[in-house]
Amino acid sequence: MRLLALLLLGLSSSLHAADVLHLYNWNNYISDATVARFEAACRCRLVQDYYSDNEEMLAKLAAGASGYDLIVPTGNAVEALIRSQQLRPLDKRLLPKLNNIDPAYLDTAFDPGNRYSVPYAYTITLIGYNVEKLRELGLPTDTWAMIFEPKYLVKLKGRVTVLDSQRELMAAALKYLGYSVNDTDEAHWRRARDLILRAKPYWAAFNASSYIKELTVGNIWLAHGYSSDMFQAQQDAKQAGRPFTISYAIPKEGAVLALDSMVIHKSGPRPDLAHQFIDFMLDGHNSAELTNLIGSGNPNRAALQYIDPAIAANRAVFPTPDILQRLEMLRDLDRNQRRVLSRIWMEIKMR
Repeated sequence: MRLLALLLLGLSSSLHAADVLHLYNWNNYISDATVARFEAACRCRLVQDYYSDNEEMLAKLAAGASGYDLIVPTGNAVEALIRSQQLRPLDKRLLPKLNNIDPAYLDTAFDPGNRYSVPYAYTITLIGYNVEKLRELGLPTDTWAMIFEPKYLVKLKGRVTVLDSQRELMAAALKYLGYSVNDTDEAHWRRARDLILRAKPYWAAFNASSYIKELTVGNIWLAHGYSSDMFQAQQDAKQAGRPFTISYAIPKEGAVLALDSMVIHKSGPRPDLAHQFIDFMLDGHNSAELTNLIGSGNPNRAALQYIDPAIAANRAVFPTPDILQRLEMLRDLDRNQRRVLSRIWMEIKMR
């Protein structure tokens, strides 16, 4: 009898241990309260691993990492995962709340028909700035010219940072020159390279990690970066009682919109829990919690009623339809294009 009880206890523990959803996610991309509520709803555990860059995530998977049920990649990385046949198609019968997503963020070029992906949140690559300093210098705040034109940069020398990202910096230069962020004409890439090299002497650094802090403490007056990071810098400066304000804006020439989506990886053992999580995050209240936490853009129409009104009114987070038309999602590059761009990037960094 005792042996039977021990066997049943072992079986129960094994089944309980199996009720785990493995999520591979960006850091700080879901609130603790949301995690606790999901675990209570699904009677399971949510275990997260984190990545800081899409390339890092793709490289880890390519090296053999497995067992992730759910991943939250950006559009061009979703495209790469689909091309390499790593994703499970969605069972939309298990996603009754899918119609909460704004159609503007569905049926994208990277996943037509949303066979594999469900939008989670988005950021916009833009410029953040010290309001008082730029007003004092009489500088505009609505154009990529602030990053690239010496006539403006001479007033900001050593106080500007740009993202240490070949795709993002080239995209900004291409937009300023009037091209698409996905333009792959090598002549246009060289024009963008020359524009960057002309501006480079005025920049303080290529910085993708600490520019939030640099803006917050006043060391930097203008930064090329992500909308959610600029939101964080704005909040940190306010909470620290700084004698200046941080704001951010989408340049009039247009910018990159990075749509992060939930996808189910083939190596994950619990696609059932993955579908539960996706539908849970499609609930307006649950989705809104992320926007209120980090100032991310939100493609979920049902979330708007729960979002902090100040964030909902911010056009650098929730762009109007005319602004949205000037935003583009980065597409994946083929091997040859990656090689050419890497060579150009090396020239930019070394000169």
